[in-house]
Amino acid sequence: MVESISFTLNGKPVRLAVDGERMLLWVLRTELGLTGAKYGCGEGFCGACTVLVDGEPVRSCRAPVKTVRGRSVLTIEGLEKDGRLHPLQAAFVEREAMQCGFCTSGMILTAYALLAKNPRPTRKDIVDGLEDNLCRCGTHTRVIRAVEDAAKALSQGGRR
Repeated sequence: MVESISFTLNGKPVRLAVDGERMLLWVLRTELGLTGAKYGCGEGFCGACTVLVDGEPVRSCRAPVKTVRGRSVLTIEGLEKDGRLHPLQAAFVEREAMQCGFCTSGMILTAYALLAKNPRPTRKDIVDGLEDNLCRCGTHTRVIRAVEDAAKALSQGGRR
């Protein structure tokens, strides 16, 4: 059933007339043209579709759009500010923490949520925090180093 759904997307208000049962992933990709969140497994296991809802990682392939009504959604497209990459994005580039890039946005957003809660994570904290995000290319060690680098940059005054 088509309904009016309003939420904040990457800091801007959005209002859509859409079927509330439609998965958030498809609304982001098709209605809103934001293709950073990817369709991976479709079951919520791989993390390629991860976005943040009120600061918490959510698998958008399993979240009906009606569940974000009145909430704040952050996608990978919302991290860059004024043409400058977020320190996490920059660290992923510097550490070459992606090969195909399919899992990258989900990894970065999950790491963003982790660093918001724990600005000085240990290596184990990072490994545990990203455990449910899969990378088929095997870049996990570079991902961990990138998150460590970003945590250091953020603790030294980098932007949040």
